Amino acid sequence: MAYRFLDLASTPSVKAAQQANGAGEYWANFVGDRDFDRLTDAEARFIQARDSFYLATVSESGWPYVQHRGGPAGFLQVLDERTLAFPDFRGNRQYISLGNLAADGRAALILMDYPNRRRLKMYGRIETKDLSTAPEIAAQLELPGYKAKVERAFLVRVEAFDWNCSQHITPRFSGTELERALAPAGARLAQLEAENRALRDRLAAYEVE
Repeated sequence: MAYRFLDLASTPSVKAAQQANGAGEYWANFVGDRDFDRLTDAEARFIQARDSFYLATVSESGWPYVQHRGGPAGFLQVLDERTLAFPDFRGNRQYISLGNLAADGRAALILMDYPNRRRLKMYGRIETKDLSTAPEIAAQLELPGYKAKVERAFLVRVEAFDWNCSQHITPRFSGTELERALAPAGARLAQLEAENRALRDRLAAYEVE
């Protein structure tokens, strides 16, 4: 079965690098069990749990530009097995990614799950959407309570994706993730403090008697 991600990535220079480093035959004869061009439920759950990702575009002068995109978990939505969407929040108004995509809609995304040391990389073609003319997408991307100005939507037509190995991913935790992980310890500490107060009160009452 084809390995769609590597089919796109393996330019002649990439194949030459693979050959020079002893990996040419391995990848030339690689047979996988998926094309990795359609998202499954596993990818959808992973994607929609993210609160950030990295977006790479290329300028007309050939320079790559990598931008961090963030928001509340779920701001990156899976519309179907080959389409993602996310709101374009107003930032410093340089519009570098927007301009790059107007000239060449091809982009790469990297999605990180630092606590669990997982990484999903993706190739896609991005189309901008005026939300005033796309009410269904606007409704799906609505984020009640999140204070950010949405200027437009980006639709990502997924061309290929792949999961990276966990090697060299250092676990990192957001404040929300830490609170969730430490909640049982906090509850146990509160219980012990309550028991300690009760014992002190009983001891004080005993000393008075």
